[in-house]
Amino acid sequence: MSIIEKAASKLNQQASIKPEPIETGIPPVETPAQEVRPATPDTSESQRHELNLVKLKNQNIITPQAEHSNMAEEFRMIKRPLLDNAFVQNGPKVRNGNLIMVTSSLPGEGKTFCTINLAMSIAMEMGRTVLLVDADAPNPNMLKTLGVSYDRGLLDLLDDSSLKLSDVIIRTNIENLSILPAGRRNRNATELLASDAMSALLDDMAQRYPDRIILFDSPPLLVTSEASVLASHMGQIVMVVEAEKTPQPAVRQALTLIEDCELTWVLLNKARNLAGVDYYGYGYYGQS
Repeated sequence: MSIIEKAASKLNQQASIKPEPIETGIPPVETPAQEVRPATPDTSESQRHELNLVKLKNQNIITPQAEHSNMAEEFRMIKRPLLDNAFVQNGPKVRNGNLIMVTSSLPGEGKTFCTINLAMSIAMEMGRTVLLVDADAPNPNMLKTLGVSYDRGLLDLLDDSSLKLSDVIIRTNIENLSILPAGRRNRNATELLASDAMSALLDDMAQRYPDRIILFDSPPLLVTSEASVLASHMGQIVMVVEAEKTPQPAVRQALTLIEDCELTWVLLNKARNLAGVDYYGYGYYGQS
């Protein structure tokens, strides 16, 4: 038998001998069986979206890299009183002042365009973050404009108690801007928006991040009941009115639906400047 064969035989004999347990007087510790769980997929990538800033700029959307423009300056003027009321330094505080809803009386007045530009402008503010919420469940155009595709959102969060806000928020390549989609269509959308779950969610959103503005793109007030229900939770409301087109009776009727809100503003959109050129932006902006 070779040296190698003798060594292998000796190792086999040692392996077959079971060592005697050592008496220590300490009872043995039982190791619990480990539960085998299926691997959880990493969803972090699905909740981040790279906005196409060049494409947005071509759609007249303000972007952080864009050069100075009249529109950027107009939205700086528009956001200033909203921020002042959201983060009151002196004087009485506006309840839920950082919950801001942008709406209109009728479709097609440019509310989504104004909401996105307002969110972009606020996101450029030092020390502020923005959560942009698509609350126009019947006609969710906001994500389409931003080039974002995502199914779950606000309505799913209200309808499924197992979901967390972090499960449905989309982070973007604009550092201070996140997006909450409207979610999948739900025939009980009005009831969900009026529910205790919605109240609890909004209170949590308003108070959890003291530097955050939560900006809602809501349905037109005279088209669905969701907008007036959502308005009851807001600290501030911006109503977009299309210049030289929206009938005055429609504006008056829409304002009666949100008269309980502490602060309501009117933004005149598509006004004419002195040169007679149409533009989106600041025409008249004041407290109603």
